Amino acid sequence: MLTRKQLELLNFIKQRVEQEGVSPSFDEMKDALDLKSKSGIHRLITALEERGFIRRLAHRARALEIIKLPDVIEKSVFTPRVIAGSKPDPVPQPRGAMDISAVHAIEIPVMGRIAAGVPIEAISHVSHHVAVPGSMLSGRGQHYALEVKGDSMIEAGINDGDIVVIREQNTAENGDIVVALVEDAEATLKRFRRRGNMIALEAANPAYETRVFPDHMVKVQGRLVGLIRSY
Repeated sequence: MLTRKQLELLNFIKQRVEQEGVSPSFDEMKDALDLKSKSGIHRLITALEERGFIRRLAHRARALEIIKLPDVIEKSVFTPRVIAGSKPDPVPQPRGAMDISAVHAIEIPVMGRIAAGVPIEAISHVSHHVAVPGSMLSGRGQHYALEVKGDSMIEAGINDGDIVVIREQNTAENGDIVVALVEDAEATLKRFRRRGNMIALEAANPAYETRVFPDHMVKVQGRLVGLIRSY
């Protein structure tokens, strides 16, 4: 499944090629999708190419070839579904894990799953609710849950299929694991590090590189306060 931004870009490219016989420029794509920089377009193009929907033609300017289209170009608001990555091997239950049924529990909404490339603000659909220990909801503020797909934070103990509990906030301390919005176009779960006027978003898996951005390009959307795992 494509994200809403990927679908919008694919549809925009399709329309321009049909109308003018040439794909739009990166500036035109950036303006059409209301993104702040062309780096977001580069990521969307790469994602579409990796998924086999388009192909870049070598040695030709503004040359994008559409190979296939999804069965339906979704027109409704997209609900994010995954934090990207490959599925890791099963892990044993950690020592000290508590059965939620045995403690005082509070229900919070599960806002689906996040996909790279989709702003966190796009999450508007509550798929279901999950019971979490009341002690996990420390501090003031609203809480919500997200389902994790992938292994980019596996060395922090966050595995594929886990439910992460997030407290909504727009600030973070160095070392916090946060939901961060990059360039108003991509939401990701990473460890937060401030380096002067730059922000580093660190994965907890050596297979993934640390990404560094100017601080104005990163917005903290919430901080990890707990994790739920099913067996």
